[in-house]
Amino acid sequence: MSDIFTLESRDPEHYRQATRKSNMIIMLTFALVAMALATLSVRVFGSPEGGNFVWNLGGVLAGVLVTTAIFKLYYWHQPWMDEAKYGWQLKRSLMSVTNILHEVKAGVERDNPTAMRVMRFYHQGLEQMYRLENNQSELHDLQQESASHRDKMLAQGLEADQPSLDPRWIEQLKPAKKSKR
Repeated sequence: MSDIFTLESRDPEHYRQATRKSNMIIMLTFALVAMALATLSVRVFGSPEGGNFVWNLGGVLAGVLVTTAIFKLYYWHQPWMDEAKYGWQLKRSLMSVTNILHEVKAGVERDNPTAMRVMRFYHQGLEQMYRLENNQSELHDLQQESASHRDKMLAQGLEADQPSLDPRWIEQLKPAKKSKR
């Protein structure tokens, strides 16, 4: 994660519909490519007596590679992938915080302003992800903790709206790496 990620307003219903569509396109692409390559490998290299499992498997594995290439080189840049890309970036940003959550929480306990901002972004990002994915149970569970943290930030004179995550904040909060001897 090298760029600042900023939360964007997204309609949950549109998000779910668009991500279902992009997932279906990718799955259909894989199914067609894998079947075609498995069939081709059996016809070219297989035996008429049977026992072509290896050639079928090779075709399917080649299908994975070809589908991955199609995805990265073509699909990723299509407008119908925008919602899925945003969701992936949101989850990746949240995971970068989750990976150091222990340090973030310790920083919040010490009233570290950077840790406070990261935790607020984390709460806002999780809330958005839960809304986009229609996970009302998790959203409900998070809201009290999020409101409490927001109130603590306001009491300290910090801006409570943290829609962006700067990767430098993550680097500042990461524990110092221990040198190997």
